[in-house]
Amino acid sequence: MVMKIKRFGTAAICLSLFWGGVTGFAQETRMGNLVGNAKRGKALYVRYCIFCHGPFGDGRGESAPFLDPKPRDFTKAVFKCRSTPSGSLPLDSDLYDTISRGIHASGMPSWRPLLRQERVDLVAYIKTFSSAFQEEKPGPPVQIPPEPTATRESIQRGEQLFQSMNCWSCHGKDGRGFGPSAATLTDSKGNPITPFDFTSGSRFKCGETDPDMFRVLVTGLDGTPMPSFGSAMTADQRWDVVHYIRSLSDRRAQAKLKNQPTGQ
Repeated sequence: MVMKIKRFGTAAICLSLFWGGVTGFAQETRMGNLVGNAKRGKALYVRYCIFCHGPFGDGRGESAPFLDPKPRDFTKAVFKCRSTPSGSLPLDSDLYDTISRGIHASGMPSWRPLLRQERVDLVAYIKTFSSAFQEEKPGPPVQIPPEPTATRESIQRGEQLFQSMNCWSCHGKDGRGFGPSAATLTDSKGNPITPFDFTSGSRFKCGETDPDMFRVLVTGLDGTPMPSFGSAMTADQRWDVVHYIRSLSDRRAQAKLKNQPTGQ
């Protein structure tokens, strides 16, 4: 009986802390003419997000043990998909885009069915989990220059950079994610993490366009072993790598079409 009372008391304290109101006061959340409301966002979080990210935003929801990769721990204020430099907080638009788009090859779905205002409200609430959003400001978004044409020469230069910059050590020489370092990789919380398979299709973790891929090469994916190549490559070199990576999924699609029976 005493044990039951202690358990109930602990659970009651946790629930009272969670339901007692939005205690963090992050910077104002704004997307265009929409202003986020953390109180409304909390209700949406409880309905849609709590099962993976947990009541305290630490990524320890009931479904978390069964997910790979693990849900984001919002209390650390470390986010993969950003338009800001490595180590910087994301912009409101970055969080909004992640909620809207989802994260490919993970348990995070797209929440586009929610109203735009609802997604902005969710961003406002997510920012209350970390004091970083009270104490810091996001860095300036990275600049993406116009994309040059994806020529055969550009793809060849990109392949050479993919090898010389050691991208292959994680992603493999064929880009399928089975490089020699792949089995040893962990995220910032020590969880095993698998390098992305570039041959799997046109979508990537943080988008599906060439500028999205270029941005990731500049910002890196914070909380993962994927570093920033902002100073290691020129803009033209990053475009070459983008064109090579894009060619990997195109080649696989072409091979599938080539091997399909034509019928008589």
